[in-house]
Amino acid sequence: MTPNLKPLKQQTIVITGASSGIGLATAQMAAKKGAQLVLVARNESELRNIEQQLQEQGARVVAVAADVANREDIDRVAETAIQHFGGFDTWVNDAGISIWGRLEEVSDEDNRRLFETNFWGLTYGSLAAARHLKQRGGAIINVGSVASDVAFPLQGMYCASKHAIKGFTDALRLELEEEGAPISVTLIKPAAINTPFPQHARNYMDKEPKLPPPVYEPEEVANAILYAAVHPSATSTLVGVEK
Repeated sequence: MTPNLKPLKQQTIVITGASSGIGLATAQMAAKKGAQLVLVARNESELRNIEQQLQEQGARVVAVAADVANREDIDRVAETAIQHFGGFDTWVNDAGISIWGRLEEVSDEDNRRLFETNFWGLTYGSLAAARHLKQRGGAIINVGSVASDVAFPLQGMYCASKHAIKGFTDALRLELEEEGAPISVTLIKPAAINTPFPQHARNYMDKEPKLPPPVYEPEEVANAILYAAVHPSATSTLVGVEK
């Protein structure tokens, strides 16, 4: 069944990782286009500031402080969307973290935390979204990376998590298609993006990491995300990669 996706101004969109970078750019752009928003991040104070700013601009927004690695938190996000807006139409899994360091140096604790956020957080979000959207149709949009297809030194476990995200997303799409669910599933794969990503990462090196050029603006990714929210044919989108 081909999903019948609504115009953005008629949608309620859930965005994880909404307090900075790609998630924040997507929230700001979606608000300008008239979408209702459920914004999710761990940083509650920053999230509340963003909520207030967007509300002052006329947007309908609710913020939910949550850890995507906690399945109960994800269920609470979905329930909040239902209580405030009657449900949601698009769920964007953007929350993610990274580690800079050699695979032999990084601790098991840091590696597990990365996978809990990047992979399990996205998995929990996707499955919660699928349960809801089977009844009304909509879009699941997962933010992977060019690292979903290739690997980089000093970010080995991050690359592994993005490979896992691609495998999960492709399998979810196939299962939903086989079931005839009216859900579009898209993987967005950005290259280097101008966000606080390097500064927020756990760093085992003796200097601050820098992204390799060219570095693109987060609005480029936000455009791709919102395109996928209304175009069911978009299943895998590369951002910032010269073809």
